[in-house]
Amino acid sequence: MNKRLDMCSDLSVLDRSPEGPLFTSVDDVSARLAETGYLAAPAVATTVFLADRLGKPLLVEGPAGVGKTELAKAVAQVAGARLVRLQCYEGVDESRALYEWNHAKQLLRISAGRDETWDETRTDIFSEEFLLPRPLLTAIRGDEPTVLLIDETDKADVEVEGLLLEVLSDFQVTVPELGTITASRRPFVVLTSNATRELSEALRRRCLFLHLGFPDEELERRIVRLKVPGLDTALTESVVRVVAALRAMDLRKVPSVAETIDWARTLLALGATTLDETVVRDSLGVILKHQDDILKAGAKLDLDAV
Repeated sequence: MNKRLDMCSDLSVLDRSPEGPLFTSVDDVSARLAETGYLAAPAVATTVFLADRLGKPLLVEGPAGVGKTELAKAVAQVAGARLVRLQCYEGVDESRALYEWNHAKQLLRISAGRDETWDETRTDIFSEEFLLPRPLLTAIRGDEPTVLLIDETDKADVEVEGLLLEVLSDFQVTVPELGTITASRRPFVVLTSNATRELSEALRRRCLFLHLGFPDEELERRIVRLKVPGLDTALTESVVRVVAALRAMDLRKVPSVAETIDWARTLLALGATTLDETVVRDSLGVILKHQDDILKAGAKLDLDAV
């Protein structure tokens, strides 16, 4: 291990929780993620290691389909941790992200206690029994290893980021009727973003940042060989070269890593041995999702070169 990695592994004073870190070194991250089928580039493994040791949320930004969400899942798997996922979308609010009260159950309790004073009833209905925790509160209250995935953060409204600041700064949630709930065991937090809008500087400041782009051809070949082991080596190389050529074109949506794997599986299912014109024409819709992209690729691809 080089000197830089040795220095990283000496960060034990910054352990993220009393239970200790999830990983012992950058090499440990790489090896254990690979066991799950996730091949991490050195920069990815290093950033995951530091997020664990420093107890900082990890913001992973990049195009769709490069493995941002899968990274969180892989970390949860190797750590034996529960995965708690907040899927962001336009309109997600506090009641969907943080918590809400079980209003139907509260009304039943109020009806059953008509002879009680309001103060007595109010104390009862705003208790744990009537609380419905959503992903953020669930992750904070957990006493077991937890990976909190805040997926596609950029799709949520700007106001939702305000909900995240308290959670990501102090790993705590304030419920006015119950007080402040602080994590006894900090979750490992992964936020993903496709960069469809700019996230606030306040949110970015609280995170370690990782840009996850398309892998180089060598890493992508390794990924395809791992995920589609039955595909011929020469055909695997051709697939990766064609995908790289497509990504260099001005397309509405270039193929993701997930679509490279889908195409490899498609070719295996078809029993293809080479990427000839017929095979490509018949299967290009697996990796390209717009008709104008398919037409442009069909006109520009030089299959003789692959």
